[in-house]
Amino acid sequence: MAASVRSQFSKQGFTASHKFEDIIGKSQKICQKITTAKKYSGVDSTILITGESGTGKELFAQSIHNYSPRANGPFVAVNCAAIPPTLLESELFGYKEGAFTGAKKGGKLGLFELAHNGTIFLDEIGEVDMSIQARLLRVLEERKIMRLGDDKIIPINVRIIAATNKNLQEMVKNGQFREDFFYRLNVLAIDIPSLKERKEDIEILTNHLLFKECTKMKRPMIKISRDAMNILYSYDWPGNIRE
Repeated sequence: MAASVRSQFSKQGFTASHKFEDIIGKSQKICQKITTAKKYSGVDSTILITGESGTGKELFAQSIHNYSPRANGPFVAVNCAAIPPTLLESELFGYKEGAFTGAKKGGKLGLFELAHNGTIFLDEIGEVDMSIQARLLRVLEERKIMRLGDDKIIPINVRIIAATNKNLQEMVKNGQFREDFFYRLNVLAIDIPSLKERKEDIEILTNHLLFKECTKMKRPMIKISRDAMNILYSYDWPGNIRE
C-alpha cells in the first residue's frame, strides 16, 4: 500500500529523492548538523533551515522528510521566490471555482492540501510578501486553510520546513518580516555551514563530483594533483557546493 501511494506521489512530482547518506562530508561541523537534523526528524515541529545559497538546504529538508514518520507521505517543495506574490497565494491555498477571472472550472487544490499527511518545504521564505505571511501564520498556528473565494475551513496534517539565505531577525528589525511569523517558523533551527567553514570536506566533495561526472560520461576516473587540490582549498567558494 505504501509503495503504491509513493508511486502516485512520484507521478505528481511530490517525492523527496535525497537521504542523509547523500550529504557528502566528514567534517565535525556537517556531521553535527546531520545529527541534529536526524533528531528533528522524529518530531512534527516546524523547522527553519538557514544558510548561504548553495549549501544544500533542500537536501537537508528532503533528508529530514525521508527520515521522519511522514516518509511515505508527499514532499511538496515550493520556491517562494520563483512564484509572483499575486500567484503564490492561490498556489499555496488553492481556490474555489469562480474565485477570480481565469480561475479553473471546479477550482484548484492548493499545495498545502496536496502535502496532507506529508511535508511542505517553503524555500526562500524570506521573499514572501507580508500579506501572505499573515495567512501562513494562521496555518502554522491552526493547521487549517481556506481556499480563495471559499468560506469552508479545511484541516490539514502537514509538517512545515522553511528555508532562507536571508537574516530573518534583521528583516524583522527593519520591518520587512513579521515578528510573530518568524517565531512560529523558528521552532527548531538548523544553520548549514558554508563550504569555507568546512574546507576539510573539499577533497571528498571534489572526488565525489568527479566520480559522478566520469561515470556519467563513461570516462576513466580523473585524479587531481596535490597542487591543484591546494588551489581548491585556498579558494573561498562564495557559491558553496553548487559552485
